Amino acid sequence: MSRIPWLSGNAAFPPIDTAMAEPNGLLAAGGDLKPARLVAAYEHGIFPWSTADEPLLWWSPDPRMVLYVDEFKLRRSLVKTIRGERYEIRVDSAFADVMLGCAMTPRRGQLGTWITPAMIDAYVALHRRGLAHSVEAWHEDQLVGGLYGVAIGRMFFGESMYAQATDASKVALAHLVAILRKNGFPMIDCQQETAHLASFGARPIRRAAFAKELHALVHCPASEACWAPLPVSDVLP
Repeated sequence: MSRIPWLSGNAAFPPIDTAMAEPNGLLAAGGDLKPARLVAAYEHGIFPWSTADEPLLWWSPDPRMVLYVDEFKLRRSLVKTIRGERYEIRVDSAFADVMLGCAMTPRRGQLGTWITPAMIDAYVALHRRGLAHSVEAWHEDQLVGGLYGVAIGRMFFGESMYAQATDASKVALAHLVAILRKNGFPMIDCQQETAHLASFGARPIRRAAFAKELHALVHCPASEACWAPLPVSDVLP
């Protein structure tokens, strides 16, 4: 960790263009997960990601994976699932439970989780301030999947998703995109490039381009944003 700055007290984050190339985007270590620190991080294109046995690490990778809501792709099979309303979609009714579901879901090639109890406490604090949201898929009154992320201005930062039933998280994502589109959020930060996200239309862009768009979006007023489920007719193209 000697090659990266150590944050102490109220120390500001270093410029994102000083992040390491390997591992891609590692910017700083230390600091805390207080709401003010997290908001400052997201506003500058930085996010926390570390396991329980590591110090708190902060990242800003280049390139950055993003999903423009107007480029979102729905497969025919998923359209059928959404139209059939197999799942009831709720918003912000079980935020902590969604985080816990994401933390407990095994992922290929990944040992452990970065969603530690401290992370859950930190994002629940953001949720209580109206800055973090969950979109949930329910079946027979049981939570079976969903996603969560952070909303600042007109920018949504996706954090994680999980499913305990077929397509549950995908349906939640389609509903999130519809909510964002209705409320004037043009882009979702997906952080890291994956084939799964690419299948929905997400693509990598240069960090400098991301930072430029981000700066404009996080300073846009979002007072009119309505975090509530939408009818299926608003979700499907």
